[in-house]
Amino acid sequence: MSDEIPNFEEDTAPVGPGSMGDFVLSLGAYEGPIDVLLTLARDQKVDLKHISILALAEQYVGFIETAQKLQLEIAADYLVMAAWLAYLKSKLLLPPEENDDQPSAEEMAEALKFQLLRLEAMQEAGRKLFALPIKGIDFFDRGMEEDLPVTYRPVYDVSLYDLLKAYAAQHRDKAVTALEIEAFDLFSIDEAIERLRTILPGVPDWTTLFDFLPKGIRQPLMRRSAISTTFIAALELVRQGKADLRQDGLYAPIFLKPTNRIEAAND
Repeated sequence: MSDEIPNFEEDTAPVGPGSMGDFVLSLGAYEGPIDVLLTLARDQKVDLKHISILALAEQYVGFIETAQKLQLEIAADYLVMAAWLAYLKSKLLLPPEENDDQPSAEEMAEALKFQLLRLEAMQEAGRKLFALPIKGIDFFDRGMEEDLPVTYRPVYDVSLYDLLKAYAAQHRDKAVTALEIEAFDLFSIDEAIERLRTILPGVPDWTTLFDFLPKGIRQPLMRRSAISTTFIAALELVRQGKADLRQDGLYAPIFLKPTNRIEAAND
């Protein structure tokens, strides 16, 4: 018999222990001799890393003997495991042989514990996996959308002012017209120069600039035009040496007279 732990197919035997006297038919995915050993090891109430391999071997052999007394059909894998455990028990009890190339009893026991720990981890992972929410039981997919006609009905919440404003804006956008600026009939500088040349020679003394403005101007824009053009015309005549300007103070009235005209004695 080989000293290594036999590699048993875990899904070949449907028989598993409930206790030493009860047998339960189980069709799980990981049932077999190793699963029986794991159940027996748990009965020791200790960590798998500290279980007694001798006690475990005796429990398994007792399980097999009980099954045979009840005339139950036991798979060959269970019998092979029983024989291997008996061999392991004998190696643990007997002193180690010198120059033995086979694994020691302690190494074989540790390998068995590793197999039991791995099986326990797989079972725990399986329990956690099946404890997760299951589709169709714990949660469901979103239902198919129904092909129903959809009717939209607008609802307006505006004031009368908003309606009138929107109506006016719509008509304003449609009625696009070109902006035409009406031409202004303003005074020109040439007209102001010609007027001063005509009036200025007959002026006897200093005269305010406003006296040279055209008469009968009522529109504010036309009056400002007349003042500005008359002032520019007076500056032009001063530049030509035909008139003199005088202003006695800031924002004081502007006076105008012909050049070389003798001032009055009271000035």
